[in-house]
Amino acid sequence: MNGAATASRQQIRALQHPQLMIGVLVAACVVAVVLSVAVGSVGIAPSRVLEVVGGRLAPWALGRVDGLDDQIVWEFRLPRALLGLVVGAALAVAGAVLQAVVRNPLADPFVFGVSSGASVAAVAALTLTTGALASVSTPVAAFVGALVTTLLVFVLAQQGGRVTPNRLLLAGVALSYLLSSVTSYLVLRSSGTNQGVGPVLSWLAGSLAAATWSDLGVPALVLVASTTVLVLLAPVLNAFLTGDETAASLGVDVGRVRLGLFVITSLLVGVVVAVSGSIGFVGLVVPHAVRMVIGSDHRWVLPASALAGGLLLVLVDIGARLLLAPTEVPVGLLTSVVGAPFFLWLLRRSGRSGR
Repeated sequence: MNGAATASRQQIRALQHPQLMIGVLVAACVVAVVLSVAVGSVGIAPSRVLEVVGGRLAPWALGRVDGLDDQIVWEFRLPRALLGLVVGAALAVAGAVLQAVVRNPLADPFVFGVSSGASVAAVAALTLTTGALASVSTPVAAFVGALVTTLLVFVLAQQGGRVTPNRLLLAGVALSYLLSSVTSYLVLRSSGTNQGVGPVLSWLAGSLAAATWSDLGVPALVLVASTTVLVLLAPVLNAFLTGDETAASLGVDVGRVRLGLFVITSLLVGVVVAVSGSIGFVGLVVPHAVRMVIGSDHRWVLPASALAGGLLLVLVDIGARLLLAPTEVPVGLLTSVVGAPFFLWLLRRSGRSGR
């Protein structure tokens, strides 16, 4: 019995080692992407998936695979799986940063209305612009919507010059309701035009179904650049966890740095909402799960959250395709089913601790 308990403690300590956690998550992401590409209305063996991808990446060494399998894997399923990885990673990193900056376990781009702000701006760009202008303005509009909503939430949450957790939550929920009503108006407006409501509804539900290679470039670039900057700022994020006064005593320009971090998180949320729509609760659930395993040092929390967020969304997307096959469930609905109970649990836990 004692031997089993000792082995269990050793396993827990091994999982708490951040480098090991990162390695496990990298391997899990690779497996999940291969599985996501293999699963579908036309099943493809994982070995065949690797053969097709290898042939595309190194045709001189492995030989090019032609035919239907190549088209399904390379043109349809692989961009979708990789986009899920990028979107989940961006949302998880944004959530981890928001939770650190405001010292609130309930902080999340979706709960605070940031995703809603990005979505309503993107939907407005879709319904109010046409042609090439729409493709250019949608990502820009999503970023601006996310940034404006983020700043507005924190302005409304200030009390006596300080940001309080309860006011943050109330401001975020109130803005989410307001933005939902604006989106409803846009849905009604677009239903009376020749554009239809299809594009608008896809933003509301959140989906990776229409992913193409062209959707990956900007979000992936923003994710890598933003996460790199945030990891370099990990000591600052760690200082925020101790409180504004302590952070200031350590030489952090709290107001300016907080504003910069808001801009980065808004950029992350905006670019992924522009290609996937509003997908909630990834930024709430993942950082908490990561901190429970490896602690709160953001040098490891940020990369681990990125990998875990991408892994979660790829797995949820697989479930979205299989749950009611051949009908596909919007991935945003499934993340809400998972995230809403977790949010309520956190709310009760915060209430008991007097936060």
